[in-house]
This record gives sequence, C-alpha cells and structure tokens, in this order.
Amino acid sequence: MEINVLDIAGKETGRKVELNDNIFAIEPNDHAIYLDVKQYLANQRQGTHKSKERNEVSGSTRKLKKQKGTGTARAGSIKSPLFRGGGRVFGPQPRDYSFKLNKKMKQLARKSALTYKARENAIVVIEDINLEAPKTKEFVTMCRNLNIDNKKSLIVLGETNKNIYLSSRNLQKQRVVMASSLNTYEVLGAKALVFTESSVDILHKMFKVS
Repeated sequence: MEINVLDIAGKETGRKVELNDNIFAIEPNDHAIYLDVKQYLANQRQGTHKSKERNEVSGSTRKLKKQKGTGTARAGSIKSPLFRGGGRVFGPQPRDYSFKLNKKMKQLARKSALTYKARENAIVVIEDINLEAPKTKEFVTMCRNLNIDNKKSLIVLGETNKNIYLSSRNLQKQRVVMASSLNTYEVLGAKALVFTESSVDILHKMFKVS
C-alpha cells in the first residue's frame, strides 16, 4: 500500500512511501494483541504492595484470657487477625508481575495493531523533521497542519531527536517515540500514527521485510 508523504505544513511533497503489506495488511490476531498488551501493563506494575502478617505486627504474645470457661471463643494473642490491629490473613506480598512472551508473538501483535490503524486510515507519513531548537509552538503548528492537534497522536521517529522530544513533552495528546521502541499498547491507544520517512524504513528492517 502506498501513501503520500507530507511536509510539516501538511502539504504533499510529491513523494510516496510503500507500506509493506506484510506489516500493515496482515490478518490481525486479536489474541496476540491481548497477550502483548497484558504483558506491557504487567511490566508497568511495581509489585511493592505489602501488608503485615501476624508474626510481623507489634504487640504482646501473651495469652489474652484462659482457654476455657469464658463462654467466648478462645484467643491466643492480640496479634490474631480476628482483632483490630492484628496481622492480615493472606495479605499482599511483594512480587514480580512480568512474564515471558515469545518474540514472534510480540511481532504478530504489533503487525496486527498497525494493520488495524491502516484500515482506519489513521496513518500519516511525513518527511523527516529537524527542529533547530526546542520550540513547542512550532511543534503545535505542525500538528495543527497535519490535523492531529486534537487527537491522541503517536509520532514515530527513525532516530533520537532531542529537540523534537523537548518540544512535545508538555503536550498532553502528543507522544514521540522511536520506531525501535514501538509497542502494541501505544499503537492501539493512538487515534493517529505519524511516521517519518526514516522510521518506515526502520520498521521494514525490524520486521525483516523489503
């Protein structure tokens, strides 16, 4: 599939870029997307939750009352989970939520997400951006020219560009990422995908297509 290349003013440059069908026009696999998004969200969790069990709370270990003859249930310690201030039964403990997902499965998920965006006509390709200095105003103007200023957008660069990153970091709806770090979760969450020409080439190399 071919798509016109736009400049930062939103006008056609007369050039076209080929978006490989093996990436942008496959049969989407929803289960692969589910697993990749699940892994991404799991990896964001710190897993530092913790509550004290009965052997960790402070308090005396003396027996509160005699075993029999009180007419109430027996009680061994003030640290029992039955009492206020006692330990918690089966409370949360620190753990690692991350899990392994095969590379081919992750690739299939990303291709499926990109295919959905291509079907929605939510992909824009622009010429490589080069800002001389960090200027949020210039970046906002570019987004307005591309009609993405009011959309949650993902701008994909071919290589690191500090000026573009600094120009966009205060904008709530725009996010700048590298093509090499593109992930399924962010692709699905964006209403518009903006690729630079160099980022398309990197995507083709990542997925080993020509």
